[in-house]
Amino acid sequence: MKVAVDAMGGDFAPRAIVEGAVQASQEHKIEVLLVGDEKVVKREFERLNKSKAKITFINASEAIGMGEGILSFRKKQRSSIRIGTQLVKEGDADAFVSNGNTGAIVYISKKILGALKGVEKPALSLLVPTLEGLTLLIDVGANVNCRPSHLVQFSVMGHIFMENVMGLKNPKIGLMSIGEEDSKGNELTREVFEKLQASTLNFIGNVEGKDTYTGKADIIVSDGFTGNVALKVSEGVVETIFYMARNEIMKNIFAKVGLFLMKRNLRKLYKKVDYTEYGGAQLLGINGVCIIGHGRSNPTAVKNAIGLAKDFVVNKVQEKIQNEIANLSHILGEVEA
Repeated sequence: MKVAVDAMGGDFAPRAIVEGAVQASQEHKIEVLLVGDEKVVKREFERLNKSKAKITFINASEAIGMGEGILSFRKKQRSSIRIGTQLVKEGDADAFVSNGNTGAIVYISKKILGALKGVEKPALSLLVPTLEGLTLLIDVGANVNCRPSHLVQFSVMGHIFMENVMGLKNPKIGLMSIGEEDSKGNELTREVFEKLQASTLNFIGNVEGKDTYTGKADIIVSDGFTGNVALKVSEGVVETIFYMARNEIMKNIFAKVGLFLMKRNLRKLYKKVDYTEYGGAQLLGINGVCIIGHGRSNPTAVKNAIGLAKDFVVNKVQEKIQNEIANLSHILGEVEA
């Protein structure tokens, strides 16, 4: 198996990307195609323990910065994102992983790979830990402006993913809103509520931000703007709480003793809520496997994102979505009627 990785994407590229790629190749026993400025990437590679790592270098003379817009996406034909995506299109790679500009990755993936038949807009989905297990958030950043039909399709793709990949039968779907009541929300959420309620999906109604990690819903659907804000707020809260707790504990000798005794359990807790353990978000509905990692990804996050890409290929996730979306086309027909 070959996974193409954007070596130039992310706040800590290329060092963190190259290190994570080497670890992924060693751990998952796959070939990683590092796409980027070959001289720079090789320099980072040479400083590492490369034992048993299978790495191939693919030169890309351009890179798209985190703050660049659509003109750069179109103009930079030799960018690492475009070349990595093209490798998947041509069958030279089984998946593409990038921690770079999300807008660029989504735009270029749609242009080069295209959407699956029956999907208007691919969506970013992310599994997050909850009190009950895992919940799929969709969309978390691919589509800022959405129509009701798009959120219905996100629901269908989430349903297919949780049933066929996670093995969860008839998953519960919640719609992110500002209140649980049917009438709460803006025009978009109220219309989506009606459409999902009329469908055969297991729709449980509106959920609020506080329900994200309770496990109340197996799938939480929102537009990409709302989903991304909710996700980033959650990450900030987790980091802030752990930082504040550590500072308070250091002020008291008895608290330090308690920390020592609880260190093992606290480490397990932090690992469970640490975004680096989950690798990245899956771009569902695209005609190929694409994983988008956090811009601040460290080598562990990069390694896990590549492992996630491998899992997607092995489990034939996109093929299952394509096959099942045809079987569920009656849902889309009903809600659009």
